[in-house]
Amino acid sequence: MGEDPPCVAGSGQLEETRTSTANSKSPPRSYRPELQGLRAVAAGLVVVYHVWLGRVSGGVDVFFLISGFLVTGQLVRASARGGINLRVLWGRMAKRLLPAAFVVLGATVVAVLLLLPADRWAQTMREVTAAALFMENWQLAADSTDYYAQNAQASVVQHFWSLSIQGQFYLLWPLLVGLVVMLRRSLTRVLLLVFAASFAYSVYLTAVNQPLAYFHTATRIWEFALGGLLALTTVTLVRPLRIVLGWAGLAGLLLCGMVLQVGAEFPGYLALWPTLCAAAVILAGATGSRFGADRWLSGERMRYLGDLSYALYLWHWPVLICYLVVRGQGEAGLLGGVAVIGTSLVLAALTHLFVEEPVRRSGWGARKVTVVLLVPLVIAVTTWQLTGERNVEAYAPSTDFATLDGETCSMSPGHQQLTVCFGPAEGTPAKRVVLVGDSHVQQFIAALDPIARSRNWQLIPMLKGGCPYSTKSERWPGMQECVRFNDEATEEIISLKPDFVFTLSTRNVQVGLTEETPPGFLERWRQLDAEGIPVVAVRDSPRYSFSVPECVRVHGASSPRCGAPRDQMLSEVPPYANLDVPSNVSFLDFSDQICPDEFCSPFVGDLQVNFDDNHVSARFMRELSPVLEEALDAIHSA
Repeated sequence: MGEDPPCVAGSGQLEETRTSTANSKSPPRSYRPELQGLRAVAAGLVVVYHVWLGRVSGGVDVFFLISGFLVTGQLVRASARGGINLRVLWGRMAKRLLPAAFVVLGATVVAVLLLLPADRWAQTMREVTAAALFMENWQLAADSTDYYAQNAQASVVQHFWSLSIQGQFYLLWPLLVGLVVMLRRSLTRVLLLVFAASFAYSVYLTAVNQPLAYFHTATRIWEFALGGLLALTTVTLVRPLRIVLGWAGLAGLLLCGMVLQVGAEFPGYLALWPTLCAAAVILAGATGSRFGADRWLSGERMRYLGDLSYALYLWHWPVLICYLVVRGQGEAGLLGGVAVIGTSLVLAALTHLFVEEPVRRSGWGARKVTVVLLVPLVIAVTTWQLTGERNVEAYAPSTDFATLDGETCSMSPGHQQLTVCFGPAEGTPAKRVVLVGDSHVQQFIAALDPIARSRNWQLIPMLKGGCPYSTKSERWPGMQECVRFNDEATEEIISLKPDFVFTLSTRNVQVGLTEETPPGFLERWRQLDAEGIPVVAVRDSPRYSFSVPECVRVHGASSPRCGAPRDQMLSEVPPYANLDVPSNVSFLDFSDQICPDEFCSPFVGDLQVNFDDNHVSARFMRELSPVLEEALDAIHSA
């Protein structure tokens, strides 16, 4: 999962607009070398956080603000000189954005065909196409990608989502500014309106659907608008305050990703943290002091890293993903991370020297640049067409996720999030069973469906990915989307009065984590107990930090890399065994079927257990159906 591209307009010359933070006697500077250093810092944070910390840093917001600051200033100056020439403006942006991007996309396609399993090829090609058209953010939103799932299954071009938003900004922003100038309206007022509307929408959508909010263009525009407002504002500050402001902004930026759950809580109002940190550095400007942060940011090495930052950003993510796939690992580790970053830096330096700089210095127009740079991408896509499609049909397994045939689904009346599905049943069903929770409850549909059809039960799924049935949001603390969904599900369950509710009893069945039954699970069970509704709670299945099928293809089914010791994931005694559990709850545990030995292996007999890094395949679950049926009979006869 990649963050944002450190490519901002004016990368060759970071110009200042009306903002002046030097003392009143100093004229505004035409060059802002400290912004080049700030880009280097933000890009470095992105890379380090991705490679070693498995999370995002907030740097995306910094780059968006810098883009808004620089582009707005350029447009204002162009307007003052006689008008905005869109053809020239967009041509320059194309020469800055496209060379490295198309080269990396072409190289990525070739690497995917050589290194990644065939079942990854089709999706990768869809996303490469979206990235080349600056629509990757919408592709990921449509695919409901979990941006902060840091493992080898992540898309190799997922990081192009933010470059796509920047491309959309570069296309639309000149039109907006040009329209405002033509109509002789106040640009400051218009940007304040854009800021307010986008910020309000960002806060709203982050609360109700954070994964969509993360990729949505409209939830990010306020950050560009804030940069634009900064460019239109004249500020004069005394030197001591500017020195403090510069260092405070840098310190806040460094701490942002460590203190905040950036992946799970952004953008929303919390995105003010990194954007205001970047604004502080911009406002601090040139202090003229050896103690100022700008002195370090303006140094030759930092400016060179700023030159490399765009290409470094483009290369680091596909290099990291390919490394994890080839090594069959979920994390790069210390030495592996050094190798990934070192390789990315070398590729970035070569790209800057032999691609970006020659194109920038050339007299080519944007059209010629685009045509020439499409060549490596076309070659890569042609290679895919000649070799890839037939290989996918021959070797790629389908995603074996459980579905319920014949179900009818609709939004629950009076609720904003809850979709309720009703499985098929003849006449009055003998039992009605609600499945509530996340995808790990959904996977049991494959085991429950044969039972339901043979006994005329009606299955009623109320499911939302990433949202176990709880009164809290354990996965993303502070995010209320899952809590609201489960509140609505509880209301619907109480109104339906099903014969029993099927849900999870534990979470964190993963190496490095402690399996638990959260208090929020117990609270939901008590709510149903008060209504006399029985609960059947099943122990969660293991989760891995890597794709099990990919590991098997690379290393073989017998490789210890492709499984994990059972005692490192599953507690010897289930965590709910010693809790004060309400009397309406019965427990099921299929750990002995999924991990029959001391080691959780990819296969049990000839059945592959997982089809990805954490979901049990529908085929395996169907084979588990008789065991589940016997367990349910034992519960109901007790």
